[in-house]
Amino acid sequence: MAIAPSCFALDPDTPGTLQQRIRQMVAEAILAGRLQPGERMPSSRGLASYLGVSRITVTLAYGDLVADDFLQARGRSGYFVSAQAVPPPVRAAPRVQDGAGVDWARALGPRAEAPLGSAKPADWRSYRFPFIYGQADPALFDHQSWRACTLRALGQRDFPAMSDDSFEADDPRLVEYIARHSLPRRGILARPEEVLVTLGAQNALWLAAQLLLNQRRVAGIEDPGYPGLRAILGQTRCRVQPLAVGPQGLEPDRLPRGLDVLFCTPSHHCPTGATMPLNTRRALLRRAEAEGLLVVEDDYEFELATGGAALPALKALDRSDRVIHVGSFSKSLFPGLRLGYLVGAAPFIREARALRASVLRHPPGLIQRAAAYFLSLGHHDAMLRRLGAAFHQRRQITLDAVAREGLHLAGSTRAPGGSSLWMRAPDGLDTAALAARLRGQGVLIEPGAPFFHGPQAPTGFYRIAYSSIPADRIPEGIARIARAMEAPHG
Repeated sequence: MAIAPSCFALDPDTPGTLQQRIRQMVAEAILAGRLQPGERMPSSRGLASYLGVSRITVTLAYGDLVADDFLQARGRSGYFVSAQAVPPPVRAAPRVQDGAGVDWARALGPRAEAPLGSAKPADWRSYRFPFIYGQADPALFDHQSWRACTLRALGQRDFPAMSDDSFEADDPRLVEYIARHSLPRRGILARPEEVLVTLGAQNALWLAAQLLLNQRRVAGIEDPGYPGLRAILGQTRCRVQPLAVGPQGLEPDRLPRGLDVLFCTPSHHCPTGATMPLNTRRALLRRAEAEGLLVVEDDYEFELATGGAALPALKALDRSDRVIHVGSFSKSLFPGLRLGYLVGAAPFIREARALRASVLRHPPGLIQRAAAYFLSLGHHDAMLRRLGAAFHQRRQITLDAVAREGLHLAGSTRAPGGSSLWMRAPDGLDTAALAARLRGQGVLIEPGAPFFHGPQAPTGFYRIAYSSIPADRIPEGIARIARAMEAPHG
């Protein structure tokens, strides 16, 4: 395909004849790197017509460019950018005079905390033993069905869902599936006006924090807990109260008074895997109702639970509309999908919808419709069964390898499901340094310090996940972790 004539514009202030100005225009585009070697130039007739000049003028300019090796003439095929064209020069950025630049330390508002995954190497798939959390295994994904659903969503019948600006609205097919299938599995009954589609759970947590918190309010968070939540709360400038997590998650009778909003992961605590018992969930809701406390429940991994029916979500037990439920398809489909949802009282969802609209209107219609087809046609349920079986096998292999190598579990193994284990290193071993040594041996683990609140975070914990590592590589990877712990280190 030829470069469009509309990519060119003659500068009226450039001196010289029309032929010289056209030559300079093309040469500058090549020198700036906007035109690449091998690209086909517009025909002399097409460029002349667009610029409003005679064809002979463009032809003569092209001839000059061929003579200087900026262009090549290929018989009847036309003119092409020469492979020997001078490469773009490296231009130094202009120096800023002392005192004339912007003081960005003062100009910027609250600093955003680096996300947890920022330390993960971009080429993590090239590592033989990637014990990293939240990444999809292509061997377990239903590529064919997803492709078919995406093609269907691209069809003419669904063109409005893909192309229209829906302002604040979500795809009704996707909302219907969430309300009629996903939520009832958690014991939740919700009307469409109580559901909002988000760009993943992170976006849902951000919306909730922005609406519920300010400088005068106090947010309770689990410690250890999800690092991405701390980054979100920092932007609200609220006061953050870390809450110790026990073997069964948060303990309601140990919650301090004065909290305004509590963020928690009762069904599969991040990162320990602890699951809050049913009676504790009810006690937490009684405490919340008595003190006027709002609860944001992050139910990020419930669909990966195996080995029996999952406990009902906090939202399912809520009788005073004070629980805001966050769900996600990132773990059960793939993280790059970036689809999640908020469930809450209609007034809250109405405000969340307006806030979302002010930032991004709505998640892309094509992605919503493709996901709606994949979910409603049963492909999602079939894939969940495969994931559940594969993760159950990998979990058992990992537990067996951990026991054989004498590594120490720190989290709960009673709650089935999930895709990771929370581990404790020997006393005095810094897992950040351990992770750096293991990376050189093809092993990736996650140091545990980022999960803790405050500057004095313990350094002896780490997480190993089995969602993206083949089962047959797990024993050797665990063995390498054990050997690295035994090796002398500075």
